[in-house]
Amino acid sequence: MNRTIPLILAVALFMENMDSTVIATSLPAIAIDIHTSPIALKLALTAYLVSLAIFIPISGWMADRFGAKNVFRAAIAVFIVGSVACAVSGSLPAFVVSRFLQGIGGAMMTPVGRLVLVRATPKSELVAAMSWLTVPALVGPLVGPPIGGFITTYFTWHWIFLINVPIGLIGIWLATRFLPETEPTQNPPLDFIGFVLSGLAASGVVFGLSVVSLPYLPPIVGIITVAVGLLSGALYLLHARRAKNPLLALELFRNQVFRSAVLGGSLFRIGIGAVPFLLPLMFQIGFGLTPFQSGMITFVSAVGAIGVKFITALIFRVAGFRRVLVVGALVAAASIAIYGLFTPDTPYLLMLAMLLIGGFIRSMFFTGVNALAYAEVSAEDTSKATPIAAVFQQLSIALGVAVAGGVLEVSTSINDRSLTLADFHTAFFVVAAISAAASLSFMRLAPDAGNAVSGHGRLSTPKTLETVSPPGN
Repeated sequence: MNRTIPLILAVALFMENMDSTVIATSLPAIAIDIHTSPIALKLALTAYLVSLAIFIPISGWMADRFGAKNVFRAAIAVFIVGSVACAVSGSLPAFVVSRFLQGIGGAMMTPVGRLVLVRATPKSELVAAMSWLTVPALVGPLVGPPIGGFITTYFTWHWIFLINVPIGLIGIWLATRFLPETEPTQNPPLDFIGFVLSGLAASGVVFGLSVVSLPYLPPIVGIITVAVGLLSGALYLLHARRAKNPLLALELFRNQVFRSAVLGGSLFRIGIGAVPFLLPLMFQIGFGLTPFQSGMITFVSAVGAIGVKFITALIFRVAGFRRVLVVGALVAAASIAIYGLFTPDTPYLLMLAMLLIGGFIRSMFFTGVNALAYAEVSAEDTSKATPIAAVFQQLSIALGVAVAGGVLEVSTSINDRSLTLADFHTAFFVVAAISAAASLSFMRLAPDAGNAVSGHGRLSTPKTLETVSPPGN
């Protein structure tokens, strides 16, 4: 497999994924400099998520209209501009707007990067390619907090955003030099009504869940916003049935393989969204560790996520998608539940081992889910499948944080006390149970589902599926 393409895309996506979490550690320092409170500054975190929710649905249409390679490079450029704007912001409104601008770039980078990879990779090699692209999504949230704390402590918070400039410029050069050319296609006019309704639906749910789980605004605001989002989603469903060319092609859900990959993966991501939120808090509040100490412990999960990419393709080729995803969902959910058994008396080596195994299993699982989503999608429909998968991913991760935060809130309210270690244990058990339910979605798959992608059932990979490099590459 040509690893150049997935590695270039992975670098850009790592920059985005790490940036979205590294800021959390630096909120107090940023708040002091721009004369606001850390609580109010969390609006900047929400602004980024809302921007993603609004613009991800349009990413597939943009890629078809202007060329996936062109849009990917433009997305990196927008992300760089937003990063510089964040670094020079001197007020809360300016910082929030800058984060929203960053989110526009991030909304295009992730789904369009995945689209470039799918179109440039033969299906027989897609699992191996996806294993490289999955790493940033798992590593970023884990390494972000310790890196953010280090930069803020020994330099200034401005460098959290300024380091994106050289990384982004290198990414643009590498994309220009090595990514295959993708010509624009004559796609239908933009479904503007669908864009508005899908944007309101996704951003309403994401913003509302963020407010409910991290209550820096009255919870009623979050409840109303979620209700508006759900209503907009229902209106979009009605619109999509009547529109000739809807923005999000929901007819793809008629395919059992695509439906299982998206819905099953979303259920499991609820647990994944909760883990980076719960673990650092448990280590700091329940164990009394410093932010840097907790970050160095959670970093082990990132090591496991990176290490599994070397054998993921072999695992799916030997066992097939159905078997690996059913078992993988249960084992990975169990690894999350085990975190609910950690106490200050648990040997650190044992905790590190469990975190390492958990990162290993979750990385393998997501590589498979991401590849399976395209297993039975035609080349013409990849630009339609990509934004749908990306929207569900963002919603499920936001829901994971909301569920975890909600469990903590309910637990402390019932017991009428502040947070304790027992509350975190309960939260881990709840999100683990939700993640385990993902296995039910994969049990419905046929035994040979996705074999064209995994290579399961074949003695060797057919040589007829090799891609032809475009002229000049």
